[in-house]
Amino acid sequence: MPDTRHFYINGQWVAPQTPRDCDVINPSTEEVCATISLGDAADTNAAVAAAKAAFATWSVTPPATRRAVVAGILAQYEARAEEMAVAISLEMGAPIDMSRADQAPCLPWHLQNFLTAFDQMEWVRPLGPHAPNDRIALEPIGVVGLITPWNWPMNQVTLKVIPALLAGCTCVLKPSEEAPLSSLLFAEFCHDAGVPAGVFNLVNGDGMGVGSQLSAHPDIEMISFTGSTRAGRAISKAAAETMKRVTLELGGKGANVIFADADDRAVEKGVRKMMYNSGQSCNAPSRMLVERPIYDRAVEIAAKTAAEIKVGPASEAGDHIGPVVNRRQWDQIQGYIQKGIDEGARLIAGGPGLPEGMNKGFYVRPTVFADVKPGMTIEKEEIFGPVLAMIPFDTEEEAVHIANDTPYGLTNYVQSSDGARRNRLARQLRAGMVEMNYRSRGAGSPFGGVKASGRAREGGHWGLEEFLEVKAISGWDSSVDPAE
Repeated sequence: MPDTRHFYINGQWVAPQTPRDCDVINPSTEEVCATISLGDAADTNAAVAAAKAAFATWSVTPPATRRAVVAGILAQYEARAEEMAVAISLEMGAPIDMSRADQAPCLPWHLQNFLTAFDQMEWVRPLGPHAPNDRIALEPIGVVGLITPWNWPMNQVTLKVIPALLAGCTCVLKPSEEAPLSSLLFAEFCHDAGVPAGVFNLVNGDGMGVGSQLSAHPDIEMISFTGSTRAGRAISKAAAETMKRVTLELGGKGANVIFADADDRAVEKGVRKMMYNSGQSCNAPSRMLVERPIYDRAVEIAAKTAAEIKVGPASEAGDHIGPVVNRRQWDQIQGYIQKGIDEGARLIAGGPGLPEGMNKGFYVRPTVFADVKPGMTIEKEEIFGPVLAMIPFDTEEEAVHIANDTPYGLTNYVQSSDGARRNRLARQLRAGMVEMNYRSRGAGSPFGGVKASGRAREGGHWGLEEFLEVKAISGWDSSVDPAE
């Protein structure tokens, strides 16, 4: 890996114009594992200028050429996959086996799905038989700013950079300062794959600095952001001055609705899915709604399951969960756990403080509250940690009401053996995604939400279209092959 204090601008690793060191903390040990520099306006401007200059050529590069370059990034990953897994584990605390199995492989999974969608794109297509001389052209929007989070770092980098490049856009990436090492490695992949100078640029920084500069920059046509709803609002306001397109993938407070006729392991699976990645997933099923006839038994199963989940260092092999990302996050989660106790929810697993036998590292005990009432703080607010709220319900209508009574609308879950019921709820739940009976969404399915979860649609051809403008053309000479 290059000097971690450097940025990647215009095809070269360059030192920051005004160095400002920022330590990257290993959350398993609370020790410094790397030092980066936070960029300022001069670095941001240099990266945007490089991207703007490169756009003139890259935007008209034949699709087949863009595809070949992106396929080269995939080849780089395949040669260095272990490096990527180790970097993610070190920077944000994903256990190494989980990082190898799920975190790092987000890159090849999404990249291959984008290539599949890309091969099906019609860049210039007829409007319809009623208008034989009209065409609809899909064209790159321009220079794009990409701001990514720390919880699934390579997942979000891939979901933004790859479709931007395939669409013909040039970009400036600002990864999270909490987890920048995987993105620096990704920049190496781009360089070694032959991405032309200026097409992909990386400037490390924080939200108030580089993030705000990208959001307000007059030469950036679009911002794609994944992170908190609070930051998403600020970005939208800043971007409005220059009429940018803004796509946001924000928080969530997913409801997992479990009916009495669900699979015997539905509760156990729901607890484990909630605790995965230490609860640091925007689509986590953090509210478990359980039909009254099986509620008491579900509480017993949830408590037992949570107690069986081990917590340990990210560097150790195994199926345990790791730490949360930093001290601020740990403190915030502890505050929510105490709030749950204070507001009268019944603590049945976990609780405040470090797990037994640990005296350092940002570890949180897998925590479950039962008898949570709608409107309690732990039911309404996104905790972003391994904390589950269990709520009983009596009717299908009540379950839908509780599930929808939230500012968020990212992912909801339904567990039932009744297909008609599942289909009804899938249409009634206000969310961008509904997963039923723990069946994962298929390759190329769009990821995104509604309401305060943002309205981005990332992945597959929807993810490509977010980086494209639609141009309507009349008077097309159909005797000439369309220019791509």
